[in-house]
Amino acid sequence: MPAKLIDGKQIAKYFRDSITEEVKQLKKEGQVPGLAVVLVGENPASKTYVKMKRKTCEEMGIHSVLVEYNNKVSENELLEKIEQLNNDSSIHGILVQLPLPEGIETAKVIERISPDKDVDGFHPVNIGRMMIGEDSFLPCTPYGIMKMLQYEDINPAGKHAVVVGRSNIVGKPAGQLLLRENATVTYCHSKTENLSDYTRNADILISAAGRAKFINGNDIKPGAVVIDVGMNRDEEGKLCGDIDFESARNTAGYITPVPGGVGPMTITMLMYNTVKAARRTFNNL
Repeated sequence: MPAKLIDGKQIAKYFRDSITEEVKQLKKEGQVPGLAVVLVGENPASKTYVKMKRKTCEEMGIHSVLVEYNNKVSENELLEKIEQLNNDSSIHGILVQLPLPEGIETAKVIERISPDKDVDGFHPVNIGRMMIGEDSFLPCTPYGIMKMLQYEDINPAGKHAVVVGRSNIVGKPAGQLLLRENATVTYCHSKTENLSDYTRNADILISAAGRAKFINGNDIKPGAVVIDVGMNRDEEGKLCGDIDFESARNTAGYITPVPGGVGPMTITMLMYNTVKAARRTFNNL
Protein backbone atom coordinates (compact mmCIF):
# COMPACT_ATOMS: atom_id res chain seq x y z
CA MET A 1 0.00 0.00 0.00
CA PRO A 2 1.53 3.35 -1.01
CA ALA A 3 2.45 5.85 1.71
CA LYS A 4 -0.02 8.50 2.81
CA LEU A 5 0.94 11.79 1.16
CA ILE A 6 1.62 14.64 3.61
CA ASP A 7 0.20 17.51 1.56
CA GLY A 8 2.13 20.67 2.48
CA LYS A 9 -0.19 22.93 0.49
CA GLN A 10 -3.28 21.67 2.28
CA ILE A 11 -1.66 21.86 5.72
CA ALA A 12 -0.27 25.33 4.98
CA LYS A 13 -3.76 26.54 4.05
CA TYR A 14 -5.14 25.23 7.34
CA PHE A 15 -2.56 27.16 9.38
CA ARG A 16 -2.65 30.25 7.14
CA ASP A 17 -6.40 30.59 7.66
CA SER A 18 -5.91 30.88 11.43
CA ILE A 19 -2.93 33.26 11.04
CA THR A 20 -5.01 35.46 8.72
CA GLU A 21 -7.75 35.63 11.39
CA GLU A 22 -5.12 36.75 13.92
CA VAL A 23 -3.97 39.47 11.48
CA LYS A 24 -7.58 40.69 11.20
CA GLN A 25 -7.88 40.75 15.00
CA LEU A 26 -4.64 42.73 15.37
CA LYS A 27 -5.86 45.25 12.80
CA LYS A 28 -9.09 45.71 14.78
CA GLU A 29 -6.89 46.52 17.77
CA GLY A 30 -4.92 49.08 15.72
CA GLN A 31 -1.83 47.00 14.89
CA VAL A 32 -0.73 46.03 11.37
CA PRO A 33 1.96 43.29 11.38
CA GLY A 34 4.97 44.33 9.26
CA LEU A 35 7.73 42.28 7.66
CA ALA A 36 10.88 43.70 6.06
CA VAL A 37 12.69 41.48 3.56
CA VAL A 38 16.26 42.37 2.64
CA LEU A 39 17.54 41.00 -0.68
CA VAL A 40 21.19 41.39 -1.71
CA GLY A 41 22.39 40.47 -5.20
CA GLU A 42 20.89 38.79 -8.25
CA ASN A 43 20.50 35.16 -7.12
CA PRO A 44 17.48 33.90 -9.14
CA ALA A 45 16.36 31.41 -6.46
CA SER A 46 16.54 34.12 -3.79
CA LYS A 47 14.47 36.47 -5.95
CA THR A 48 11.84 33.75 -6.41
CA TYR A 49 11.68 33.02 -2.68
CA VAL A 50 11.35 36.71 -1.85
CA LYS A 51 8.56 37.12 -4.39
CA MET A 52 6.68 34.19 -2.84
CA LYS A 53 7.09 35.61 0.66
CA ARG A 54 5.82 39.04 -0.35
CA LYS A 55 2.86 37.51 -2.21
CA THR A 56 1.93 35.54 0.92
CA CYS A 57 2.16 38.71 3.04
CA GLU A 58 -0.24 40.42 0.65
CA GLU A 59 -2.69 37.51 0.73
CA MET A 60 -2.71 37.46 4.53
CA GLY A 61 -2.92 41.21 5.10
CA ILE A 62 0.63 41.61 6.43
CA HIS A 63 2.45 44.85 5.56
CA SER A 64 5.67 44.01 3.69
CA VAL A 65 8.68 46.12 2.75
CA LEU A 66 11.36 45.00 0.28
CA VAL A 67 14.87 46.41 0.65
CA GLU A 68 17.03 45.55 -2.36
CA TYR A 69 20.79 45.99 -2.86
CA ASN A 70 23.14 44.93 -5.63
CA ASN A 71 26.25 42.82 -5.01
CA LYS A 72 28.38 45.91 -4.47
CA VAL A 73 26.68 46.99 -1.23
CA SER A 74 29.13 47.22 1.66
CA GLU A 75 28.70 45.19 4.82
CA ASN A 76 28.51 48.40 6.85
CA GLU A 77 25.71 49.82 4.71
CA LEU A 78 23.74 46.62 5.12
CA LEU A 79 24.27 46.57 8.89
CA GLU A 80 23.18 50.22 9.14
CA LYS A 81 19.98 49.41 7.25
CA ILE A 82 19.20 46.55 9.60
CA GLU A 83 19.71 48.90 12.54
CA GLN A 84 17.19 51.30 10.98
CA LEU A 85 14.68 48.47 10.61
CA ASN A 86 15.32 47.42 14.22
CA ASN A 87 14.19 50.91 15.25
CA ASP A 88 11.21 51.10 12.88
CA SER A 89 8.02 50.56 14.92
CA SER A 90 6.02 49.59 11.80
CA ILE A 91 8.31 46.59 11.21
CA HIS A 92 7.91 43.60 13.51
CA GLY A 93 9.94 41.05 11.59
CA ILE A 94 13.20 41.31 9.63
CA LEU A 95 14.35 38.66 7.18
CA VAL A 96 17.66 38.81 5.31
CA GLN A 97 17.47 36.42 2.35
CA LEU A 98 20.38 33.97 2.30
CA PRO A 99 22.87 33.27 0.82
CA LEU A 100 24.64 36.63 0.94
CA PRO A 101 27.36 37.56 -1.59
CA GLU A 102 31.05 37.08 -0.84
CA GLY A 103 32.53 39.80 1.34
CA ILE A 104 29.53 40.01 3.65
CA GLU A 105 29.74 37.97 6.84
CA THR A 106 26.44 36.15 7.29
CA ALA A 107 26.84 35.65 11.04
CA LYS A 108 27.47 39.36 11.60
CA VAL A 109 24.35 40.29 9.61
CA ILE A 110 22.13 37.80 11.47
CA GLU A 111 23.45 38.96 14.83
CA ARG A 112 22.67 42.60 14.00
CA ILE A 113 18.94 41.78 13.67
CA SER A 114 17.12 42.37 16.96
CA PRO A 115 16.24 38.99 18.54
CA ASP A 116 12.70 40.40 18.97
CA LYS A 117 12.43 40.85 15.17
CA ASP A 118 14.34 37.71 14.14
CA VAL A 119 11.38 35.94 12.51
CA ASP A 120 13.71 33.51 10.72
CA GLY A 121 14.78 32.18 14.13
CA PHE A 122 18.50 32.30 13.26
CA HIS A 123 19.80 34.74 15.90
CA PRO A 124 22.02 33.06 18.54
CA VAL A 125 19.69 34.37 21.28
CA ASN A 126 16.69 32.62 19.73
CA ILE A 127 18.70 29.47 19.02
CA GLY A 128 19.85 29.47 22.66
CA ARG A 129 16.30 29.94 23.93
CA MET A 130 15.15 27.07 21.71
CA MET A 131 17.90 24.80 23.05
CA ILE A 132 16.83 25.31 26.68
CA GLY A 133 13.11 25.16 25.93
CA GLU A 134 12.26 28.84 26.43
CA ASP A 135 9.79 30.75 24.27
CA SER A 136 11.55 31.90 21.10
CA PHE A 137 11.16 32.40 17.37
CA LEU A 138 11.75 28.94 15.92
CA PRO A 139 13.49 28.42 12.55
CA CYS A 140 10.72 28.27 9.95
CA THR A 141 11.46 25.02 8.11
CA PRO A 142 11.95 22.83 11.22
CA TYR A 143 8.94 24.52 12.85
CA GLY A 144 6.90 23.80 9.72
CA ILE A 145 7.93 20.13 9.89
CA MET A 146 6.73 19.90 13.50
CA LYS A 147 3.39 21.47 12.52
CA MET A 148 3.03 18.93 9.69
CA LEU A 149 3.56 16.06 12.13
CA GLN A 150 1.06 17.64 14.52
CA TYR A 151 -1.52 18.03 11.74
CA GLU A 152 -1.13 14.37 10.74
CA ASP A 153 -1.39 13.34 14.42
CA ILE A 154 2.10 11.83 14.38
CA ASN A 155 3.55 11.89 17.89
CA PRO A 156 7.40 11.79 17.92
CA ALA A 157 7.54 10.71 21.60
CA GLY A 158 9.49 7.48 21.97
CA LYS A 159 10.20 7.28 18.23
CA HIS A 160 13.66 7.07 16.67
CA ALA A 161 14.13 10.15 14.48
CA VAL A 162 17.04 10.31 12.04
CA VAL A 163 18.01 13.70 10.62
CA VAL A 164 20.26 13.64 7.53
CA GLY A 165 21.98 17.04 7.36
CA ARG A 166 23.43 19.28 10.05
CA SER A 167 22.90 22.84 8.83
CA ASN A 168 22.08 25.58 11.32
CA ILE A 169 18.96 26.40 9.28
CA VAL A 170 17.32 22.96 9.10
CA GLY A 171 19.23 19.91 10.32
CA LYS A 172 20.36 20.95 13.80
CA PRO A 173 17.15 22.73 14.87
CA ALA A 174 14.93 19.98 13.39
CA GLY A 175 16.66 17.43 15.60
CA GLN A 176 16.36 19.72 18.62
CA LEU A 177 12.62 20.24 18.13
CA LEU A 178 12.10 16.49 17.79
CA LEU A 179 14.09 15.98 20.99
CA ARG A 180 11.82 18.49 22.72
CA GLU A 181 8.90 16.25 21.72
CA ASN A 182 10.66 13.27 23.35
CA ALA A 183 11.97 11.56 20.22
CA THR A 184 15.34 9.79 20.31
CA VAL A 185 17.39 11.67 17.72
CA THR A 186 20.32 10.58 15.54
CA TYR A 187 22.12 13.11 13.33
CA CYS A 188 23.72 11.91 10.09
CA HIS A 189 25.72 13.90 7.55
CA SER A 190 28.18 13.71 4.66
CA LYS A 191 30.83 12.02 6.83
CA THR A 192 28.47 9.34 8.20
CA GLU A 193 29.61 5.86 7.21
CA ASN A 194 26.99 3.26 6.19
CA LEU A 195 24.23 5.86 6.17
CA SER A 196 21.51 3.36 5.26
CA ASP A 197 22.17 1.47 8.52
CA TYR A 198 20.78 4.54 10.28
CA THR A 199 18.02 5.53 7.85
CA ARG A 200 16.61 1.97 7.85
CA ASN A 201 16.13 2.24 11.62
CA ALA A 202 14.30 5.56 11.53
CA ASP A 203 10.65 5.78 12.56
CA ILE A 204 10.83 9.41 11.42
CA LEU A 205 13.33 10.25 8.67
CA ILE A 206 14.10 13.88 7.80
CA SER A 207 16.47 14.50 4.91
CA ALA A 208 17.99 17.93 4.39
CA ALA A 209 21.21 16.99 2.64
CA GLY A 210 20.68 18.68 -0.73
CA ARG A 211 21.51 15.63 -2.87
CA ALA A 212 19.01 14.59 -5.54
CA LYS A 213 17.22 11.27 -4.92
CA PHE A 214 20.08 9.79 -2.91
CA ILE A 215 17.80 7.96 -0.47
CA ASN A 216 15.55 5.28 -1.99
CA GLY A 217 12.96 2.80 -0.79
CA ASN A 218 15.61 0.25 0.26
CA ASP A 219 17.06 2.82 2.70
CA ILE A 220 13.75 3.31 4.52
CA LYS A 221 12.11 1.39 7.35
CA PRO A 222 8.69 0.02 6.30
CA GLY A 223 5.97 2.34 7.58
CA ALA A 224 8.35 5.20 8.43
CA VAL A 225 7.42 8.88 8.29
CA VAL A 226 9.61 10.46 5.58
CA ILE A 227 10.04 14.23 5.43
CA ASP A 228 11.99 15.46 2.40
CA VAL A 229 13.47 18.96 2.80
CA GLY A 230 15.72 18.68 -0.28
CA MET A 231 15.25 21.11 -3.19
CA ASN A 232 17.33 19.74 -6.05
CA ARG A 233 17.21 19.22 -9.81
CA ASP A 234 17.30 15.73 -11.29
CA GLU A 235 19.08 14.69 -14.50
CA GLU A 236 16.14 16.04 -16.54
CA GLY A 237 16.26 19.39 -14.74
CA LYS A 238 13.03 18.74 -12.81
CA LEU A 239 12.64 19.83 -9.21
CA CYS A 240 13.11 16.90 -6.83
CA GLY A 241 14.03 16.12 -3.25
CA ASP A 242 16.67 14.05 -1.48
CA ILE A 243 14.30 11.08 -1.51
CA ASP A 244 13.62 8.96 -4.60
CA PHE A 245 9.88 9.50 -4.23
CA GLU A 246 8.63 6.70 -6.50
CA SER A 247 10.58 3.94 -4.73
CA ALA A 248 10.16 5.43 -1.25
CA ARG A 249 6.38 5.79 -1.40
CA ASN A 250 5.99 1.99 -1.57
CA THR A 251 7.96 1.53 1.65
CA ALA A 252 7.14 4.57 3.80
CA GLY A 253 3.96 5.03 5.84
CA TYR A 254 3.87 8.79 5.29
CA ILE A 255 5.85 10.90 2.81
CA THR A 256 6.12 14.53 1.72
CA PRO A 257 6.35 15.38 -2.00
CA VAL A 258 8.78 17.82 -3.61
CA PRO A 259 7.52 20.34 -4.54
CA GLY A 260 4.39 20.88 -2.42
CA GLY A 261 5.64 19.38 0.83
CA VAL A 262 7.75 21.27 3.33
CA GLY A 263 8.14 24.42 1.17
CA PRO A 264 4.68 25.93 1.73
CA MET A 265 5.02 25.35 5.48
CA THR A 266 8.32 27.25 5.67
CA ILE A 267 6.67 30.45 4.42
CA THR A 268 3.61 29.79 6.62
CA MET A 269 5.73 29.69 9.77
CA LEU A 270 7.52 32.87 8.69
CA MET A 271 4.11 34.55 8.66
CA TYR A 272 3.28 32.96 12.01
CA ASN A 273 6.49 34.33 13.56
CA THR A 274 5.83 37.80 12.10
CA VAL A 275 2.33 37.92 13.59
CA LYS A 276 3.68 36.57 16.89
CA ALA A 277 6.26 39.39 16.93
CA ALA A 278 3.52 41.97 16.23
CA ARG A 279 1.34 40.55 19.01
CA ARG A 280 4.27 40.68 21.44
CA THR A 281 4.92 44.31 20.56
CA PHE A 282 1.26 45.22 20.87
CA ASN A 283 0.93 43.54 24.27
CA ASN A 284 4.01 45.39 25.56
CA LEU A 285 2.85 48.87 24.49
